[in-house]
Amino acid sequence: MAIIKPFNAVRPQQALASQVASRPYDVLNSEEARTEAAGNPVSFLHVTKSEIDLPPGVDIHSQEVYDKAKENLQQLISNGTLLQEEKPCYYIYQLVMNGRSQTGLVCLSSVQDYFDDVIKKHEFTRPEKEKDRIDHMRTIEAQTGNVFLACRDVMEVNALISGWKMSNKPVYDFTAADGIQHTIWVVDRELVVDSITQLFNTRVPFTYIADGHHRAASAAKVSKALPNSEEAKYFLTTIFPAGQLAILDYNRVVKDLNGLNAVKFISRLQDDFFITLSPEPVKPSQLHEFGMYLDGQWYILVSRQGTYTEDPIGVLDVTILSNNILDKILGIADQRTDKRIDFVGGIRGLGELEKRVNSGEMKVAFSLYPVTIEQLFNIADSGNVMPPKSTWFEPKLRDGLLTHLI
Repeated sequence: MAIIKPFNAVRPQQALASQVASRPYDVLNSEEARTEAAGNPVSFLHVTKSEIDLPPGVDIHSQEVYDKAKENLQQLISNGTLLQEEKPCYYIYQLVMNGRSQTGLVCLSSVQDYFDDVIKKHEFTRPEKEKDRIDHMRTIEAQTGNVFLACRDVMEVNALISGWKMSNKPVYDFTAADGIQHTIWVVDRELVVDSITQLFNTRVPFTYIADGHHRAASAAKVSKALPNSEEAKYFLTTIFPAGQLAILDYNRVVKDLNGLNAVKFISRLQDDFFITLSPEPVKPSQLHEFGMYLDGQWYILVSRQGTYTEDPIGVLDVTILSNNILDKILGIADQRTDKRIDFVGGIRGLGELEKRVNSGEMKVAFSLYPVTIEQLFNIADSGNVMPPKSTWFEPKLRDGLLTHLI
């Protein structure tokens, strides 16, 4: 069963919450972060993307960057921008995007549960991204990145969270510049805190990493490196019941055609796909349908029968793309480490795929139909893993609103 516990969050003064809150470190590059934090000395990007306070061109994985992050975090605490909760609490986090809301529980989850597969994974991680978060976490002695977990719906948990929201005022409630509303309640009543802990320990057999495999893996490795830290035995998570969630597509762009010209590449594709031209960008409307953008032209690819299997992994479109195009034709066997491929979250739209290809940075782009939450659960329960970057969840939790010191 899932072991969770409340914690003494480091969080902003109420009046400063909207200024402190920042988009996650991994959805912005350094220049985007520099622009977004301009003129805002309390933006949490000064902690999560601290290279913005160093000369352009600095190695973002250098110790200098992590040391600056530590300095900036300590400054935000010492000047009173961030305060630490006096007693351990749970937190309820509601996000609203385009009229759709989702609510989760912010808590600490057990690192031992991660090792014991009570916290289930569906992706492998990329070593260089793990190292970055390990170095950041160990240097600043805090977990700033929230791991997004999901669980199957439990009526009592849902009712308790809903009841608290209805009968208590939030501590934060603001709409960010991107139009997403962020509302947080502090759950500080001891009886309710104990009830939440007990419900998870008796009614929630597993939680599932929806977003944040690298943050979770890094926290687990940091816990091994800090065996005397009780706080490092847990890591910062927000757990969303399945009924709250929707998954967006996670698309691919590739630098080259592995020595093929466009005509030969498309000819090879015809072994496994029906191919038609499209006069407009292709957002797949069903399973086994793909969009492809190549040389200024969109195509619709539809998988031929018999070119994929029906098991939980084989039926996924990310698997079909991986097996029948990326590996078979383009020679990309390991998407975690191959530098020829990159991933584009569906929230950025199809225009981002066109931009990456039209600029000459990439040669071809693929748009995919999103994975469902039940597919994610089934794959994790089966002990299998998806190809990397198979799911994109939106809206994203903001960094800086709730931080866990280790």
